[in-house]
Amino acid sequence: MERISWDQYFMAQSHLLSYRSTCTRLTVGATIVRDKRIIAGGYNGSIAGGVHCIDEGCYVIDNHCVRTIHAEMNAILQCAKFGVPTENAEIYVTHFPCLQCCKAIIQAGIKVVFYAEDYKNHPHAEELFEQAGVRVVQVPFNNEIFAAYSESN
Repeated sequence: MERISWDQYFMAQSHLLSYRSTCTRLTVGATIVRDKRIIAGGYNGSIAGGVHCIDEGCYVIDNHCVRTIHAEMNAILQCAKFGVPTENAEIYVTHFPCLQCCKAIIQAGIKVVFYAEDYKNHPHAEELFEQAGVRVVQVPFNNEIFAAYSESN
């Protein structure tokens, strides 16, 4: 059997992380990688110890759930919390990052964004990534990978 590619491997990790999401509107996962090693992961959900959307519903203001922290931000904050540098890292995300996450990714020094699905791609986010020299690559995720590998074992 052929080995899974690095991009599909890290994107699969992001999809697995998305299964931990507590937001009912959209489940998102993010994996930060440096030198082909996972340094952090995150999913969209409430603050630690906070009320979750799956328990009390989304708290929507201006068409955004303000109860949740986005997956990308959770992964970046995990690095900050544990003193793990993000400079020149890559991030794999299940969906195109929102404008606020785009800015956090740039400020964190992450140099490549891999995403599986388009989701309200903001033109200004695309412009900011380009200005900052952050490469953005769509890597459609093949869900059949999970089935193929579970059948072979």
